[in-house]
Amino acid sequence: MKHILSKHQRTMGALVIVGLFVWACQKKFDPNSYKPNEEFNGYSYSRDVAPSNLVAYWAFNNSMIDSVSGTYANNAGATYGTGIVGQGLQCGLNQYAVFPITPAIQAMKSGTFSYWVNTPINSNGIQEALCIVDSNQFWGNLDMFFDGQSATGCTMKIQLYGNGTNEVWLTNWTLANPWNAWQHLVLTYDDTTTTFNFYVNGALYQNGTLVGSAQEPNFEALNFTAAPTVVFGSAQFMTTPSQTSGATSQSWGGYLAGVVDEVRFYNRALTPSEISALYKLELLGR
Repeated sequence: MKHILSKHQRTMGALVIVGLFVWACQKKFDPNSYKPNEEFNGYSYSRDVAPSNLVAYWAFNNSMIDSVSGTYANNAGATYGTGIVGQGLQCGLNQYAVFPITPAIQAMKSGTFSYWVNTPINSNGIQEALCIVDSNQFWGNLDMFFDGQSATGCTMKIQLYGNGTNEVWLTNWTLANPWNAWQHLVLTYDDTTTTFNFYVNGALYQNGTLVGSAQEPNFEALNFTAAPTVVFGSAQFMTTPSQTSGATSQSWGGYLAGVVDEVRFYNRALTPSEISALYKLELLGR
């Protein structure tokens, strides 16, 4: 009888332990795991935004690869820092990356250029995160850089060449308090309407003010057919050697002092709802 009771007690003890284990597992159950991903304008992931129009994408997660073409950039002293999603390209003095152009980028007529940047103020010169090179001109086929930097803001200057030698400068767009914080910057161009739009953190408007929009009737289409490279973190004339025969290093040139991340090129102008979704999803790491 004593043996039977002992066996019974052992069985009950085992059941109690199993029950406690199951209860503990149930206690850790997270009902949020069954919730669907939050959607923004119908998109759950950044990769879902206009995938058929994406012609280049650099995530900079311990790699210089353009995941669309499978082509790698040539690193010129840049490292990897904390990005908006995973890692980003950490630039600095004489620290940048040069990417060989692809046919898909060269074929762009309209486009969207999207990237994140987080940088301190640089009192030594302009800060350029993105340049599509023109090897014969002082400025590139596309330049996007911070100028007129002060403690409270800067001017966002954008320069492009269109078909032939048509050139446009967009210099009236300002950024308030952009330093040491992530900024999502997007330029779009629609060659059917010859209209440029500039978005900051997902919107054309900031505090009710239009950030940037301009129609340039004589610009025609984008023209990257002869562009040899894309530079991240520097103007084309600040690299060693210079990417252009049109200029060498300038005393006011400067380098991007911070991190650039999640660079995407599309071969059409994304809509405001697409850009808003891209901003919100990348901000969440999706």
